Amino acid sequence: QVHLVESGGGLVQPGGSLRLSCAASTVIFSIDTMSWYRQAPGKGRELVALITSGNTNYADSVKGRFTISLDNAKTTVYLQMNSLKPEDTAVYYCNARLVRYRNLEFWGQGTQVTVSS
Repeated sequence: QVHLVESGGGLVQPGGSLRLSCAASTVIFSIDTMSWYRQAPGKGRELVALITSGNTNYADSVKGRFTISLDNAKTTVYLQMNSLKPEDTAVYYCNARLVRYRNLEFWGQGTQVTVSS
């Protein structure tokens, strides 16, 4: 079993920044896929960003504002969020799809991000 713990959410004004962290209970290999999803009230869960094999991909709504990265110890994934907008308000979830677990998916508990003045 792999555990993921998110942190770093909170209340921020429009135009502000936050950095989310996702600490994994195991080492993340480059062939694994780590992703951030979000779910706004009354909406479905959507993919925000992912990183795998050194490559990254972003939802169009966050391109140029959000950056996903993996720390050197290969146990923590970050989501740097800049120029935040009210529509970024959501619960953000970390997701791990690990090759050695046959691509079974693991989820964190989520962290709330609220963008409001």
